[in-house]
Amino acid sequence: MNLKNASVLVIDDDQDVLTAVRLLLKTEAGSVVTEKNPENIRWLLSKQSFDLIMLDMNFNSSINTGNEGLYWLRKIKELGANAAVIMITAYGDIDLAVRSLKEGAADFMVKPWHNERLIASIKETLKQKGNTQQKEMSDASDTIIGTELLGSSEPMQDIFHKINKIAPTDANILILGENGTGKDLIARAIHQQSLRKDKAFVKVDVGALTESLFESELFGHRKGAFTDAREDRAGRFESANGGTLFLDEIGNISLHQQAKLLTVLQSRMVTRLGANQATPVDIRLVCATNVPLGELANENRFRKDLIYRINTVEITVPPLRKRQEDIVLLAKHFVQQYATKYLKPMLTLDASATEKLKQYHYPGNVRELQYTIERAVIMSDSEKLSAADLIFSPIESTPAAADEPDELNLSIIEKNAILKVIEKHNGNITKAARELGLTRTALYRRLSKYDI
Repeated sequence: MNLKNASVLVIDDDQDVLTAVRLLLKTEAGSVVTEKNPENIRWLLSKQSFDLIMLDMNFNSSINTGNEGLYWLRKIKELGANAAVIMITAYGDIDLAVRSLKEGAADFMVKPWHNERLIASIKETLKQKGNTQQKEMSDASDTIIGTELLGSSEPMQDIFHKINKIAPTDANILILGENGTGKDLIARAIHQQSLRKDKAFVKVDVGALTESLFESELFGHRKGAFTDAREDRAGRFESANGGTLFLDEIGNISLHQQAKLLTVLQSRMVTRLGANQATPVDIRLVCATNVPLGELANENRFRKDLIYRINTVEITVPPLRKRQEDIVLLAKHFVQQYATKYLKPMLTLDASATEKLKQYHYPGNVRELQYTIERAVIMSDSEKLSAADLIFSPIESTPAAADEPDELNLSIIEKNAILKVIEKHNGNITKAARELGLTRTALYRRLSKYDI
């Protein structure tokens, strides 16, 4: 971690020490906060996160234990602060300072110090802190994979465990989940941890391909195979040869397209449009959809033999509303990401923003949270994002106001209407969709959205 970007808190009851450190670090650190009274530590840490805390060993406080520094060091650790701590000691406190290292302090400095030595100690401490965090991130697969897929909730831990188990294999993976839950990130994480990570990762939104483009895009074509085929072109299967092919929104392809896809997956050979000779391909297949494939198969809309082919292992991604523990973690990640992008490195979330984030139901899932944070970072004029800065997308259904009854919530009204119509038609999805004025695909998406 670079000192230029670091936030530093200095706690010492000697105003001269505070002034000297503040002046020394003014041009060296990202920000410096000074405090005479250690009793204010809890309040300070609730308002801002710090990368480094410099803490005196002795204060004129009511504790009078002779080792106040150790007491406050333990308090900092109890409060869950992620800051590295450097103890400020007098010569007579060195034994206590050594004890503080065992309690979790990173280093100690003896008064009076040389400025160059203090700067060097701070830089080395921040460097070690950065290295430790990086190692923890790589080791703690139950918290983060790569730089994008995050989560500390139990459902996400289960997903990380599955990824670690299946990624090194060549098993075909099916990822299920609502729009915006991060299915593409899971697909990339599987590729990154696979034995094919040095080869291509090719993503195709097959649900957006028309009947006429499906074969050309996936299997390629020869020059002259159709009107616009002006040159030979490899399809996505060939482009992914040796690597991973990710077919997104596979639940939306037609039965005809499913038959073509199944043939290639069974033979592992592709024939370009206009060609007679098949080309062998070696790919690891990952598919994703927001539509329950089991229900599609029951409606004769998706081939069961293709379902068996694509989901050797199935991963279901829970909606964000079902993993509340991850909301603030993700929000802080996006704040840091966009604060860096838009040159606002000191930006943080205040308590009101955190509470508002916890209360929202996220119909757009992680994607909606991400866009909400980005918008807030762009529009913010202060170093704190408050609840007022968080404006959730009008594209998604809006939660009821606090003073309105639940019955006025549009999501609840829609869910109740769907339940009544399905019950009326004894579970016949086709008839229910017709009465609701929806396509069957649109109705299935709503069933998934409301966990019906």
